[in-house]
Amino acid sequence: MKKLLIASTALVATAGMAAADITITGHAAAGIHSGLDDVTTTTNTTDVAGDGVYSNAGVDFTMTGATDNGISFSASVNIDAGTEIDSGDFEFDGADGGTAGLGSVSMTGTFGTLTFDDGGIDNLYNGDFTAADVSYSTTVGAISLSVAHDTSGADDANSMSAGYTASGMSFTLAASDDTDGTSSSLSVAYALNDSVSVTGKTDQVAGAESVQTITAATTLNGVSVSVSSANNSTWDVDLGYTAGGFALTYGVDETDGWTATATTALGGGATFAAGVSSDDEMYAGVSFAF
Repeated sequence: MKKLLIASTALVATAGMAAADITITGHAAAGIHSGLDDVTTTTNTTDVAGDGVYSNAGVDFTMTGATDNGISFSASVNIDAGTEIDSGDFEFDGADGGTAGLGSVSMTGTFGTLTFDDGGIDNLYNGDFTAADVSYSTTVGAISLSVAHDTSGADDANSMSAGYTASGMSFTLAASDDTDGTSSSLSVAYALNDSVSVTGKTDQVAGAESVQTITAATTLNGVSVSVSSANNSTWDVDLGYTAGGFALTYGVDETDGWTATATTALGGGATFAAGVSSDDEMYAGVSFAF
């Protein structure tokens, strides 16, 4: 009888654990850099980080579960240490705090998704605006809606976005409070076929002239081409090539400034990446996923 009680208790505990899950992942990176923009400075000018090396490592804990009435929830905690670079923007991010940080806590159900993340949610109109603390997203028919709010009372504390897709066309509207009023953008994308798409966008920053941009992009046999032009005399051309875990990119704009990057998968979760730019910026290194 005693053995039966122990077995029954074990079964109940196992059933309870089936409703929750904890995933642990790790990452690391190391390499060299030269001439990257130093975002750790507090001056209004663009400072340049000197030549050096970067190395960092981190562990991420993701916890998920569900209530008896079908509401799923998740939370994350991360521990990072070392020095980091932003290869996408050719920036030197500097030293990480080396401490544990709480990520987002979210709840999802038929009502939508409610997310809490103190200063960790990008402004829905412009990621350079003040980050939000709480957001809510849902779907009404074919329309997706999201709103975000920052509790600090900043001028750009509130932002929203809405999206709709039908018959190969997608519409995206985004807006945010701003110092001089409301900033907003509207983009319309149309897929001509499986490999060619065209996008038109109008962007109105509060207190400034609106900017209209048209972009055409195509991808065929691993080769991608994207060309965009705006009514403020700016333009971009981006080229890419991907084959067998190897990727090359090249981009140039109206200032004749260009960037070139190369990445290749080394297997086992390791990737080599390198980049150079017309501003004498350079990085090269290896990243690992565990």
